[in-house]
Amino acid sequence: MGYFADAKRLRETRKSLELAQAENQLARTRAKTAAYNVQREAMERFSNSGYSHGGASRTATWAERYHSDSLSPKSDIEENRKLLRERTRDLTMNAPIAAAAVNSTRTSVVGTGLKPKPKIDYEFLGMSADEALRLQNLIKKEFAIWANSTLCDVCDLNNFYELQQIAFNDWLRNGEEFVQLTYGEKTDFMPYELRLRLVSADRISTPNSLNGEYDGYDPKITNGNTIMNGVEIDSNGKVVAYWISSTFPGEYESKTTKWARVLKRGKRTGNPNILHIFNAERAEQYRGVPFLAPVITAIKQLTRYTEAEIMAAVINSMFALFIKTESGNDVEDFGGVDDEDWAQVQPDKDDEIKLGNGTINFLKENESVEAVESKHPSQNYDTFVNAFATLIGAALEISPEVLLKKFNSSFSASKGALNETWKSFSMRRKWFVDDFCQQVYEMWLAEAVSQGRINMPGFFADPLIRKAYTNATWTGPAQGVLNPVQEVNAAVTRIQNGLSTHEDECAAINGTDFEDNVRALEMENERLAQANKAFIQEESDEEN
Repeated sequence: MGYFADAKRLRETRKSLELAQAENQLARTRAKTAAYNVQREAMERFSNSGYSHGGASRTATWAERYHSDSLSPKSDIEENRKLLRERTRDLTMNAPIAAAAVNSTRTSVVGTGLKPKPKIDYEFLGMSADEALRLQNLIKKEFAIWANSTLCDVCDLNNFYELQQIAFNDWLRNGEEFVQLTYGEKTDFMPYELRLRLVSADRISTPNSLNGEYDGYDPKITNGNTIMNGVEIDSNGKVVAYWISSTFPGEYESKTTKWARVLKRGKRTGNPNILHIFNAERAEQYRGVPFLAPVITAIKQLTRYTEAEIMAAVINSMFALFIKTESGNDVEDFGGVDDEDWAQVQPDKDDEIKLGNGTINFLKENESVEAVESKHPSQNYDTFVNAFATLIGAALEISPEVLLKKFNSSFSASKGALNETWKSFSMRRKWFVDDFCQQVYEMWLAEAVSQGRINMPGFFADPLIRKAYTNATWTGPAQGVLNPVQEVNAAVTRIQNGLSTHEDECAAINGTDFEDNVRALEMENERLAQANKAFIQEESDEEN
């Protein structure tokens, strides 16, 4: 026993020594850490300046876990763009507020279609105002032959104005849209050969990529150019061509996928073969970002919250009343009941509790009724949704009143919301016109001149002359008015003081064309004058 007691004491002594050593080591480590922190704080106080005290701080509590790595547009955008595109399309199909943002923007920017109004620089061309007016009217008539027909579409499905809606919708959902300019055959009812083919952004990809995925690898081809996510770029960063897959990525196809290389511009003419509709956020960015990309998280969380509130309300509505009994259940045990005995354990019809107008129920002994109070949707639901709509709308430059189509504020507040939102709509309309509408219009007009249907001397001789002929403005949906009398009076005042024109005010108030209005008014006034003259003549005949 003495031996074992000595051994036990030895072990305990050894443990005490080890514990003391560990505590000493911990104390030394803590002392070193404290000294290091003091030294680091002193150095930071000495070296920190400007943004290092705020947004660039690395020592503040909030900044310790703030990971904000940001690299090139290729790393930040291209490698994430496919997922952003897929989630954006899912939200626009399934999240009401996402659909509202996209549809409101489309309706206000494009609406039923943006129409060109030729604005020939007749003074530069040495033409009279009357000659220019006649030529502009001819251009509008000729353009209507092509634009109003579905034959302008390779698929013969949509006219030019419907193609605008599809292209703009794709631009919002995918961040970009591609349009091939091809040429078909002339017919007796379609004298123009220009045809448009809309190409989904998913089909622009690097050859042999798996399901259109971008893995960050940019292969070099034999001509020395690089293909970055379907966009061929030369050594200077200039876009040379686009690569289009024959199938939609990710979908099963019986045929082998092939890629077609489409030059951005013709080598001899310099005319575009394919249009890329997108708006870059950063330099050296070659593909577009979906419209909803900055608010995907917010919209998804709001959608989940809304669905949870709806489901909770539905579930609560199913439990109108509970019948309390002492045992908690009339049939205490349903386990092991055969089919033949099931009828014996079911309550008789006399025991059923019925709900309805004027219904009287008699409860059994020791039973009582308790109603369930529904607390969904939450009382804060409307406030929460409005707050989220404000944040989402601010990021997308859409006022919450316009986003939710709910104008409960004063006239001035509602008008301010419309004005602010209209700025973003006007900006996006200008982008869309520059990338798509105007370029298609110039290509069509070049064909009309080359065929001799429209006479424009010097059109192909000098780019400056060509620009003077192709100048045009594009009109679409108007902003709308909240108080027609007040806003029309303001428009008249602007015109009278030279601050605006009849043409601009017609476009702003109801989206009409001033010259078309004047032409229609001339006819209407002439018919009214004739009718008044006939009426006066009839009264005169009756008096005689």
